[in-house]
Amino acid sequence: MVRANGAVSLRELARVVQTSEVTVRRDVRALEAEGLLDRRHGGAVLPGGFTRESGFPQKSHLATAEKTAIADVAASLVEEGEAIVVGAGTTTQELARRLARVPGLTVVTNSLLVAQALAHANRVEVVMTGGTLRGSNYALVGSGAEQSLQGLRVSRAFLSGSGLTAERGLSTSNMLSASVDRALVQAAAEVVVLADHTKLGTDTMFQTVPTDVITRLVTDEPPAHDERAATELQALADQGVQIAVAGAGAGGHGGEQHPPGGRPRRDLPLPGQRGRMPGGQFRGGPGGPLTNEVLAPERAVRVADMRRR
Repeated sequence: MVRANGAVSLRELARVVQTSEVTVRRDVRALEAEGLLDRRHGGAVLPGGFTRESGFPQKSHLATAEKTAIADVAASLVEEGEAIVVGAGTTTQELARRLARVPGLTVVTNSLLVAQALAHANRVEVVMTGGTLRGSNYALVGSGAEQSLQGLRVSRAFLSGSGLTAERGLSTSNMLSASVDRALVQAAAEVVVLADHTKLGTDTMFQTVPTDVITRLVTDEPPAHDERAATELQALADQGVQIAVAGAGAGGHGGEQHPPGGRPRRDLPLPGQRGRMPGGQFRGGPGGPLTNEVLAPERAVRVADMRRR
């Protein structure tokens, strides 16, 4: 009814489903927790603006080539025998499929999709949080999930979200998901954000990871006309976020990883410092442009080479 009309009153809902307004109010509250609608005084409306969130079926068909390229680069950061946490999302699901080949890995997750992708990896141990299942993204949320993460310490957290800006960092549209993501961040020594270019410059309601806590961003090459995404990438680099840009032009077939005539993948460390990322060593300067000056060319490894390994 909300999708058809944009808004509906509790009284009308109670009449249509032949139950009390108390029952309807409880169910509306549950639907709001799923990100399906927003409560308003005496009724409910479609989510919009800062609270809009697509469900898993819609997200799974968006930017699929970009997510594949991002997952390839993110997986190259994970080493044998590590313990990591992986949050919920379609991009992290792609990452999990690649992590199945990393021996001795321990993955802590609140995502059923991540756990499913690793279920048959006999050399990977999967630890799931407790919590309440949030059906729209197949994730465990709530106090049970957060409490199960207390006292945990791992090397890295891999997280996605609904939006990423240099001003607020990573954000999401759902309060319960945001709380669990913050608990995941607290458990990790480093935070790696996976976000395709469509999320750059997008701000949503609940902050999960402030910019100064993000160690690395793995993203794809923004289209030439997308000035907002390019500007946001520069601003993130200026604030000290290491950035790896993976091309998606090959469509995940192991060939050239950027569109013909386009720019190659770039890896960037904290401005003013030297850091090692897949592809060699790179450096930048405070306030300077994104750079891909290679200090050790003999170590350079392209995304396609990583995939073949």
